[in-house]
Amino acid sequence: MKLIAELATAEAMAPFGALVFPPAAPGERAMYTEWLGSEHEGVTPRLHVNYVPQTATPYNVTLLEKHPYAAQIFLPLMAERYMIVVTPSLPDGSPDLSGAKALIAPGNLGVVYKANTWHAGATAIDGKAHFAVHMWRNDKDDDEFLTLSEPITISL
Repeated sequence: MKLIAELATAEAMAPFGALVFPPAAPGERAMYTEWLGSEHEGVTPRLHVNYVPQTATPYNVTLLEKHPYAAQIFLPLMAERYMIVVTPSLPDGSPDLSGAKALIAPGNLGVVYKANTWHAGATAIDGKAHFAVHMWRNDKDDDEFLTLSEPITISL
């Protein structure tokens, strides 16, 4: 399967989560509180920082992941552009690869993946990147991975 990455927009990301935009004016706050927390018992908030090396393009996605208990939030600490790769789910919960999207986000926008959203790992395009990552976890079955039988090849 082949995809051409598009510019990330709020509309394109809405079925899968949200983009995190900085405030438009000094003194304003952009609130994203609705993405914090979890309704599941036994999960606690976790914050970590990822180091993501630059990825060559075209990029072959061979592994997708999802997190069943809560949204996962990536906030760039240092990044130029990065790629967001998402797919809707089929009724059985598996990824619907026919609806896969590849979105390019600038380093001043964050991304939120809804709980149970299939996505590729963080992918830096123009150099290494660092992301602060927030999610609620229970340390045992928070991550579900799927190795694809055929890669999704993404071009810019």
